[in-house]
Amino acid sequence: MRVKLLISILAAGGLVAIFLSSYRLGTDFYEPQYFFTTPFPPLVDPDSAPESFHLPLRTRGRYIVNSRDERVKLASVNWYGGSDLLFVPGGLDVRHRDDIARTIRSLGFNSVRMPYSDEMVMDNPMISPDLLLANEDLIGLRALDVYIAVVESLAEAGIAVIINNHITQATWCCGINLCDTAWYNDYLGAACRVRQTEEQWIENWEMVMASFVNTSLVIGADLRNEPRGLWGTMPWEKWAAAAEKAGNRVLALRDDWLIFVEGVSSSNDLSGVKDRPIVLDFDDRVVYSAHVYSWSGWGSLDGMYAKRPFNSFVKSMNENWGYLLEKDIAPVWVGEFGGPWESLANGKDLHYWRNLMRYLKMVDADFGYWALNPRKPANYDNETYGLLEDDWETPILDYRVRDMLELSRQEGKSIYG
Repeated sequence: MRVKLLISILAAGGLVAIFLSSYRLGTDFYEPQYFFTTPFPPLVDPDSAPESFHLPLRTRGRYIVNSRDERVKLASVNWYGGSDLLFVPGGLDVRHRDDIARTIRSLGFNSVRMPYSDEMVMDNPMISPDLLLANEDLIGLRALDVYIAVVESLAEAGIAVIINNHITQATWCCGINLCDTAWYNDYLGAACRVRQTEEQWIENWEMVMASFVNTSLVIGADLRNEPRGLWGTMPWEKWAAAAEKAGNRVLALRDDWLIFVEGVSSSNDLSGVKDRPIVLDFDDRVVYSAHVYSWSGWGSLDGMYAKRPFNSFVKSMNENWGYLLEKDIAPVWVGEFGGPWESLANGKDLHYWRNLMRYLKMVDADFGYWALNPRKPANYDNETYGLLEDDWETPILDYRVRDMLELSRQEGKSIYG
């Protein structure tokens, strides 16, 4: 039996709403999927002074801290395109990059994760003018120069940037193509359209990061998106050794960058850190990163997170990465998670979202939403997880933005102190 109740009350100061959406009697969906009774939080004035990060940043136990030893919480959003088949961050044909940066600030984000592909670095193609119509000063530039210009615009707007090596071949991520599951694929030979050794991967990192040595608000490097083997066969120890090698080479360029290291099994699993932590040549540089989606958890006896009761969800989070916060070992940045537009969200989507928001508030973790973009590069398909309308200006103000504004403004300590 499905029960739906939707009560909306328009009140002074904002929309006051109670949503008890799509739960099934006799299943785990007893609790409301989302439930709020306070006005929508105000957006950030993009003309206000940006957050002062008091650089450089470093880690202290479970927190990222600034030069004053104050906690800095990363409230990030992903702006993709540089890693995809067109080699260019999305939206530059619609709106100037400086104006997109202002919109990002207005949504309460203080940082952006900027993906790139190794193919973008190696081929560095000329970007089609049609993709840069709102940024005419970039017409005639190659992919890496356009990418650099976008990062510089974000930094000039006071937004911190995390550079992310997302994929080897320039395409949508992520599938089971073995040519893209790891940071190297040379063992597959001619089977891969873009072939890469571990050393080439690191050299690509050096080429990209050399461009940002003097850009203070480029705060770090997310070394590889969702490292994985076929059916969970990537050993943490193998990835950890490669991450240390790459991290040290990046830090040789500038030693105050943060090095973000994702978990294996598509960034779900950081349990290996307890026995084999990342150790770099410079202390207090490592931030671990996890990804948490509704379909995550597949292959386990408890099933996907979209179907889990809260206690089961918490158990998996704690085992996979929450223990790093609980034991004050290292920061964890949940660098990807997301949900569909409210008009498309079903009961399972909202159940997952509610559990994740509840957990992130409990542990007060840093976070990065996927994604800003309203459209995917391939076929101009709708990005149903996107936060902007097609004009790259109008925000979609639904449950996602509301909850992330609250997360970014969360005061006080986590349950771990």
